Parts: sequence; C-alpha cells; structure tokens
Amino acid sequence: MKITRQKHAKKHLGFFRNNFGVREPYQILLDGTFCQAALRGRIQLREQLPRYLMGETQLCTTRCVLKELETLGKDLYGAKLIAQKCQVRNCPHFKSAVSGSECLLSMVEEGNPHHYFVATQDQSLSMKVKKKPGIPLMFIIQNTIVLDKPSPKTIAFVKAVESGQLVSVHEKQSIKHLKEERGLVKDPEQRRRKKRKKIKGPNPLSCLKKKKKATDTNSSASEKKRKRKRIRNRSTSKVLSEKQNAEG
Repeated sequence: MKITRQKHAKKHLGFFRNNFGVREPYQILLDGTFCQAALRGRIQLREQLPRYLMGETQLCTTRCVLKELETLGKDLYGAKLIAQKCQVRNCPHFKSAVSGSECLLSMVEEGNPHHYFVATQDQSLSMKVKKKPGIPLMFIIQNTIVLDKPSPKTIAFVKAVESGQLVSVHEKQSIKHLKEERGLVKDPEQRRRKKRKKIKGPNPLSCLKKKKKATDTNSSASEKKRKRKRIRNRSTSKVLSEKQNAEG
C-alpha cells in the first residue's frame, strides 16, 4: 500500500510540476482541522511529509489559523501547538482576522503564484480549492497522508492550455521575467517617477519684478523727453537774448 501511495504521489507531483511550476521546497499550508487529524493519528508531519512527497517540504500556516485555534479553546490545544511550530505566512487580513478556511482560500488566489499546497480536512474548503486550477490538495485518511489527484477543473485547464485556448500562470510568469530581462517591461518605480509633475517656475504674468521693469523703462523714457525739452527751451531763450542784444 505504501509503495502504491508514493507512486500516486509521484505521478500527481509530476503533473503539477510540469503544468504549474510546483517545485521544492513544497510549501504546505495547514489549517486547524489538518493539525487536529495529524494529532489524533499520531502523524509526525515533519518526518512523514518529506518521505511521502520525496522532497523537501515547508510546513506553513497563517495568523488567522492560529487566531482561530486560540479562540476554539482547550479542545484544540494540541493542534494549536502543531500549528505554532509552522512557518507563518503573511495573509491580507492584518486588521481583522477571518476564519482559517477563508484565509487559506485567499492565499491561493490569482493562480496560486507561490505554489502552495492546501492541507485540510474541511470538506467545504476542499470543494472550493478544487474549483481553482493548479492547487495541490492534501488530507489525512485512515491515519495516512494523501495527495489528492488533480481536480477536473485543473485537468480541463491544462487541456485548454495545450490546445492554445489559454496561457498557464507558469507561462505568464516566465514571459514576464523574459520581458523584464530584455528591458521590454519598465519598472513600476520608473513609471511613478515619470508620472510625477516637474517643479515649474513662477508664472511670468504674475511676476511683479517684470512689471517694475516696465515702469522703470517708462519713467526713464519720460525723463529723457523732459531733458530734451529743457535743452530746447534753453537754446530758444539763448537765441532770443542774442537777437535782442543785436537790435539794441
């Protein structure tokens, strides 16, 4: 039985690896129900999961799962201890915690970019996970860990990708990286810098200094005219005085 279980696990892992880019270390998100089932079945997750999946694993959980186990009290104290030994992944529920199932579902949104496995005994959560393509699902049955086969939604998605109708998330990421390496995609920081408005100088129409210059030029021109008039007046008076002297 153990050999056949590992064969199935190897087959399923190969499917997720080839079509969705799942790779080691396998990041397995645990909820409280999975931790409780492991406690009841006396399953040493840190030892048995790497052997079953034949690769390096990382046991992960979220703050919402830990908060939920704390609120449920003494009955799930052992499950809480198991979850506390896992790596805590950041979830989007910083201000207000949500249920463990809702939190885990949010962690695999948008194509599961971090390649999480979801480990749960919650049937409702399992059904929701199966409706999303590319998410490996794990559960415990008869005190043994099982990696579920790819869901019909996942198989249909892979077939659509193979027929050219869709582009897989793994391919989208690889295309994006290639574009960034070749400089075809600009960094968002550069875009933000370009969008920032440049500091403009003062409006020339509202500049008072230029008005002063205009008044200065006008005053200087008027002063020149006055001087010319004075010179003309002096010259005419001089001519008149000379005529009077000549006549006398």
